[in-house]
Amino acid sequence: MTLDQYSLWIGGDRAAGSAGTYEILNPADESTVGLAPEASTDDAIAAAAAAADAFASWSATTPTERAELLDRAADLVQARFDDLVALAQAETGATTTMTTMANVGGSIARLRRYARGATEPVEQPLRPEPAAPGPLSPNGGLISASAIRRPVGTVACITSYNVPLTNVVGKIGPALAMGNTVVVKPAPQDPLAVIRLVEILHEAGFPPGVVNVVVSSAPGPAEALVASDDIDMVSFTGSTVVGQKIGAAAGGSMKRLLLELGGKGASIVFDDADLDAAARGTASTFAFHAGQICTAPTRLIAHRSVYDRVVEKLSMIAGLLPVGDPTDPSTIVGPVISGAQRDRIETHVRGGVESGATIVTGGDRPEIDRGFYVRPTLLADCTMEMPIARQEIFGPVVVAVPFDDDDEAIALANSTEYGLYDYVWTANTARAYQVAARLRTGNVGLNTLARNPETPFGGFKQSGVGRDGGSFALHAYSEMQSVVWQA
Repeated sequence: MTLDQYSLWIGGDRAAGSAGTYEILNPADESTVGLAPEASTDDAIAAAAAAADAFASWSATTPTERAELLDRAADLVQARFDDLVALAQAETGATTTMTTMANVGGSIARLRRYARGATEPVEQPLRPEPAAPGPLSPNGGLISASAIRRPVGTVACITSYNVPLTNVVGKIGPALAMGNTVVVKPAPQDPLAVIRLVEILHEAGFPPGVVNVVVSSAPGPAEALVASDDIDMVSFTGSTVVGQKIGAAAGGSMKRLLLELGGKGASIVFDDADLDAAARGTASTFAFHAGQICTAPTRLIAHRSVYDRVVEKLSMIAGLLPVGDPTDPSTIVGPVISGAQRDRIETHVRGGVESGATIVTGGDRPEIDRGFYVRPTLLADCTMEMPIARQEIFGPVVVAVPFDDDDEAIALANSTEYGLYDYVWTANTARAYQVAARLRTGNVGLNTLARNPETPFGGFKQSGVGRDGGSFALHAYSEMQSVVWQA
């Protein structure tokens, strides 16, 4: 079998990885999808330098020029839709629905959104203010001013493995729209479709050095980007542990940071809730990309009067979800990304049982010969003192905890180090808003898991720093400059 060749992109040119190549495995059957280029730290340093060199000319382009290039890139991704779906599905193990809609389809939608975003106003006139005569204004008078958004500079975009194309475009789309240049460092497990995306951006006409990509199975190149004096901002999606290391390293040079980190979403079910809707919503942890989503409602926190019924409904749903080949249209739960991640999930589940939790359903592997599969798993009799109820698992695992009153529900939801996305299920609208106001989380869904893409997205506490989404992403990839003059 001849494997396709994949290259780094540095300064507008393809480049072989200086450290060779490494295999990308299909999580569904453990076959080799392709060989990824293995970048060295020198490759990363060269990519950062190329981005820095390209910044002056790229930031001087007009918003209309940047919008046209992003739209052209969206057209080209659409034209290669089927090929990108096949590649992305092979390296992520995601179901066909997940790949077509959330990954490849999502990347096109974000390219279109930030093509529009490139032409959004960046200047806000401020009310003139009178100034009394003094050392800084001898004659006094009326002082006018504007607040203007300027590009940050060069941005290192380091992304996670779960939805690689949409995650990357969610960073480079607003960054490029604002006039920044970028170095993309995709997750090591599934970088191939991202490499193809960067090829498409060059085909669309982005100038040399504006978009660069380095790939590595080792942390050295990403660490080199974070440390580089040529990088002005680091945008990272991934685990809290890695985000903390990036924050510590970037702080010394005062780099701008956007960190989207871990989550341990609470699904709070009150006694007046639609229990079927609440169970279906919580079951998205099983059904949506095998729980490999940071916003997943992985903690069922249910009022004691309805707890047993919700657990029963959730268990029934979990048992009915087809697990298997993600290319089969009937499959709902595909594999997790790697053998290492499957082992990590299973270790969490064993630890939960050892600390007193009861497996209601799942807890084992399905009978599939090859691939990294985990059966949807529900654990009851949990308390918030158990590690499994506090730590992010990133797999199809839900833990169930009962509560007796509103104050306890809120305390349980707030009791982890995370604060990314919680969900509230109740028929009482006033209660829903009151509970949301007390939740220490960046996002709250009230009787829904639907997302509004224009909302600011990010987390409280250890779930991150900063916000993206909609126009808020344009703000994230810009600096505010005040321009003042005497009227």
